[in-house]
Amino acid sequence: MDELKNIIRDIPDFPKKGIIFKDITTLLADAVSYQRMVDLLSHRYIGKKIDKVVGVEARGFIIGAALAYKLGAGIVLVRKPGKLPSETFKKSYELEYGTDTLEIHTDAIEKGERVLIADDLLATGGTMAAVVDMVSSMGAELVECCFMAELEFLNGKNKLPADKVFSLLKF
Repeated sequence: MDELKNIIRDIPDFPKKGIIFKDITTLLADAVSYQRMVDLLSHRYIGKKIDKVVGVEARGFIIGAALAYKLGAGIVLVRKPGKLPSETFKKSYELEYGTDTLEIHTDAIEKGERVLIADDLLATGGTMAAVVDMVSSMGAELVECCFMAELEFLNGKNKLPADKVFSLLKF
């Protein structure tokens, strides 16, 4: 795991002063590291009968689509408002300074489907908590929320179901 962690670069003072941004593009650009990360995540879910993988805009699409392919599941996109063409279910949630909204197609998940939610990074957990609420409201069975990486010091895991969070890399 250290090999994967070490390929992720730190960008100081981005997006604002005092923040050290974990830039995953270096891992994604390295074919061997990207394949290893996808393989390690997907092996956790093989045989768990995942119907759909939900990818959260935008970097969650990169992780979610690869997992869906490996697991033989469908991919469902959660997007910012106005980006999905059909009828949507909206969920607004609190941010540190204000609110944000996400959307999912109302017909993207059927009641009882087993769903894995995927994103690149777990930070404060607010966005993922909103996605968990959306998926649960649609009648899905949440298998787990999976992340390529987690910033443990932000305690985002505390906003999610306790036994439903997996992070491959922890910082």
